[in-house]
Amino acid sequence: MITEDNIRPIPQYMLAKIKKLDNTYNPMPNGKNRLYTYFTKYKNELCSVTVAVRNKYKNWYCKQVVVHSIHSDKVYLRDIGLTMGFIVVGWFRENLTKYPKWYDYDWGTNADKYFQMATATVVNKEFILTLPEYQYSAIDKYEYVDVMKYLRFYEKYPQCEYLVKAGLSRYATSKQVLRKCSKDKKFCKWLYQNKDEISKNCFYIPTLFTAYNQNKPLKEIQKVLDFKKHFAVKDNFRELKEVFKKDMNKFLTYLAKQNTDGYCYTDYLNACQYLGLNMKIDKNRYPHDFKMWHDIRIDEYHTAQALKDALERKKLYKKFGNIAKKYLTLERNKKDNFICIIAKSPLDLINEGEKLNHCVGKMNYDQKFAREESLIFFVRQKENTQRPFVTVEYSLENHKVLQCYGEHDSKPEENVLGYVNKVWLPYANRKLKSLTA
Repeated sequence: MITEDNIRPIPQYMLAKIKKLDNTYNPMPNGKNRLYTYFTKYKNELCSVTVAVRNKYKNWYCKQVVVHSIHSDKVYLRDIGLTMGFIVVGWFRENLTKYPKWYDYDWGTNADKYFQMATATVVNKEFILTLPEYQYSAIDKYEYVDVMKYLRFYEKYPQCEYLVKAGLSRYATSKQVLRKCSKDKKFCKWLYQNKDEISKNCFYIPTLFTAYNQNKPLKEIQKVLDFKKHFAVKDNFRELKEVFKKDMNKFLTYLAKQNTDGYCYTDYLNACQYLGLNMKIDKNRYPHDFKMWHDIRIDEYHTAQALKDALERKKLYKKFGNIAKKYLTLERNKKDNFICIIAKSPLDLINEGEKLNHCVGKMNYDQKFAREESLIFFVRQKENTQRPFVTVEYSLENHKVLQCYGEHDSKPEENVLGYVNKVWLPYANRKLKSLTA
């Protein structure tokens, strides 16, 4: 195991190599930190040395900040720290800052796992292949930056090389996969046969094992696992979880095979339930062609809903008309400048609202009218009785005007308000009293 005394200064040839690489990647000098990693041997042990690079005042600075050794879970650190997951480098000893920061310190140690230096650019990975113990490691083909982690696995599981050469670097540091490879040659063969598909997709490790054990398509298994995770965290699927409580795995497999999702199936389920279909029967529960039957059921649902809405609307119009007829005597057309007429249908409310730009044609005034909670009357100027002018909402329970508005919900002029409150309202209340007597 190396100590602080084993750490040597950056060799001049390596310093020149790093500077050349930095000039290539950063031709315009700036004050930001850059990180590079090179490999070397200290005390006959492979080490990775990460250096920090920075430009300031037209000068180029480079220094060692992190040293990993292959067989240690400790890492040597100097002038570096982590803040909110971000790496910070101190430059006090180079006189680039006036005062030292908390991360300006001499060599010390920390846990290797906290400083993997994934953002550092690797300078000389080929050096590793010159070492006899790693010459067959296939490190030059390894696609990720955690080189030391990979080499530690390689020492325990030589199968790493097989996975990397097959283009499966993603799984070369998975204990589960490596242990399986070491015990099951058929699994290794299966991985190689499916390497193209596996390398192009981010399959979960359980996906690999399940697809291998059950001889099922990888994408289908992956989709099932995705659905399981999705269903576990989403409250949107409470109804589906209840309906398929006893056969959830079968249901998720069905979704994967049909290339659909929980949202589409929820729409299908709601349509089927609205149509009164028995969802305990497999032909309804798991239709052989989901997309086709989804579209059919949704179309049937909209048709049934439209028919129901039309029927409900017809009932509303009829009821509305009967109520209007019942209170027709509350209308007034006497020797005044204005007349007051009752709305005869919901369509009258819609027209009134559109012409005067207010909400009487919306907001369920037609339902309130049909329930006899309030009535809607239209005030018209006598010289133009067809032109919308002022709209009045009248309470049957309290015998008073609830609202009285003109165009754009404006307050009517005083002569109109005087007619509504002092002429028409007393008249309407007398007529209403005679109706209920």
